[in-house]
Amino acid sequence: MLSVESWTLDVEDCAIVTNSKFEEIAGILRERQRFAVLGHVRPDGDALGSQLALALSLQALGKEVRVWNEDGMLEKYSFLPRAELLTKPPSAPEDFDVAIALDTAIQNRLGTALPAVRSSKIWINIDHHVSNPGHGDVVYVDSSAPATAEIIFHLIKSEGLPFNRDIAENLYAAISTDTGSFQYPKTSARTFEIAAELIRTGLDVGRLSQQLYENYPRRRLELLRELLRTMRFQQEGRVASFSLTLKTAAELGVLPEDNEGLIDHLRAVRGVIVAVFFEELADGKVRVSMRSKTDVVDVCATCQKFGGGGHTLAAGARVRGTLPEVEDRVLAEVCAKIKSLKSLQC
Repeated sequence: MLSVESWTLDVEDCAIVTNSKFEEIAGILRERQRFAVLGHVRPDGDALGSQLALALSLQALGKEVRVWNEDGMLEKYSFLPRAELLTKPPSAPEDFDVAIALDTAIQNRLGTALPAVRSSKIWINIDHHVSNPGHGDVVYVDSSAPATAEIIFHLIKSEGLPFNRDIAENLYAAISTDTGSFQYPKTSARTFEIAAELIRTGLDVGRLSQQLYENYPRRRLELLRELLRTMRFQQEGRVASFSLTLKTAAELGVLPEDNEGLIDHLRAVRGVIVAVFFEELADGKVRVSMRSKTDVVDVCATCQKFGGGGHTLAAGARVRGTLPEVEDRVLAEVCAKIKSLKSLQC
């Protein structure tokens, strides 16, 4: 078992893009009483698991904690320990000593949770997105971390904050999902060491994995079938895309969370370098999700041109326009990048 001291040394070795320290963050967590722990809209496993893990540690310190995001707890992750803590924010704002944004690159990605905590005295920003500009009073952004949950683990262990099996299960689910079940390039030896530490608390990895990866509703498979009908390949098969209309989503009765991970079917095709998923939204925008197999093609930089961001190999944006218009604009940008790298193969 790794010692607390070894985790502290690992933290110092990380590529930290701010000068905030864990000691400062832990001091605030211990000294203040009322907290709001927030995550981004359309949350994924990393956002939800990180929120619950930190909230449970704060509760064990005797703190008053609210755990909010715009969408509330997703059906897929409702098995997580103390999932009932995570709810949608109220319409009326509340007063907090501290608001903590987790896994959220830019503040407006907090959605309706943002106005609910506007009067918070201190803002803490903990994240792993390279596009995070450093919003907040106290900031810890490590873009080398494969998941925000890995940062939360280091914070808890290095600062001696409360840690138990429920916290471990939430962190494991968060890290597993954001690393593609420990497959994505940023997965490191440290990631596996953390997973081992979490498993030693008594986690049932088989049960967790079944809940995360073998418990999808049938509508998700029906959604994949319809997406594949729209599949397109460009640039000699190096760019792949598919799209979802509002009409199809309504007919299938899909939830936003049903889309999670489906883009990987495109990314997994031999020869594909960039995969793009377009989803028509009710507000006149199109949600764009993008994946790359190589950091030579930085999809974060591409998405930033459309007002989005994320990671070098996984990014997204919400672009105003009709579905065909946005598809044409975004794919033209992607194809131009690929075309400029004629010899690039994957």
